[in-house]
Amino acid sequence: MFARISTYQTSPNTLRNAPTEEIITRVLQLPGCKGIYYLNSKESDKALSITLWDTEESMVATRQDATRIREETSEADKTHIVSVEEFEVTANSLNT
Repeated sequence: MFARISTYQTSPNTLRNAPTEEIITRVLQLPGCKGIYYLNSKESDKALSITLWDTEESMVATRQDATRIREETSEADKTHIVSVEEFEVTANSLNT
């Protein structure tokens, strides 16, 4: 599994709501996308999005579409994209 982590600079003008269902659906419909998390800091002007991918190839193949969605969302939410990084997930576990 692979992950793309985007870091955003927020401000008092930032919309602190969760992303719209439309945005979540668009991301999840990208080939190979296994999941998405959005995180907003309560202590700093920072937010993160984490998308999970079944293979590195699918993560790489979706870069252009993901960039477009990220830029549209950032503009609508009044955030600034600080960085986008890609990682291999070497361990994972969730209690359900």
